Amino acid sequence: MVIVFMGAAGAGKTTVGRHLSEALQWKFVEGDTLHSSGNIAKMASGTPLTDEDRRPWLQALRKLITASVDANADLVLAASLLIRAYRTTVFAGYERQVKLVYLRASAALLRERLTTRTDHFAGAALLDSQLALLDEPADALVMDASEAPDRLVQAIRSALKV
Repeated sequence: MVIVFMGAAGAGKTTVGRHLSEALQWKFVEGDTLHSSGNIAKMASGTPLTDEDRRPWLQALRKLITASVDANADLVLAASLLIRAYRTTVFAGYERQVKLVYLRASAALLRERLTTRTDHFAGAALLDSQLALLDEPADALVMDASEAPDRLVQAIRSALKV
């Protein structure tokens, strides 16, 4: 099984994803590590990525999921995947093996988290563009990102039966 955490920057994808992967003893991948250095520099400067910028990243995410499913290896992945078309590209053919968890958060909560965090290149300057792109999924487990990570992990494990 592949569990993918999606949502805007600051929603807690990495934090909750890591907690879940530790609880399950599954591999965890932070999707941002699959971005090119050029994309990271662009985002760090507050410039939103274009679809063309994201294309190699989406292909890398797809390769990761394909390899995990083909190897029958469980995986927890954190990746924004804000647009439905991105999710379709990355998950196509693997919809049964991929469980999508959407960490929904208010703009105020996201802005607060992004202005206080110092360990990530995606800052508050990208938030408005991310929220403008956000295409909330109809086929995901939707979780309130304001909840404590441990409570979210318990609820996710219960809902997904893992």
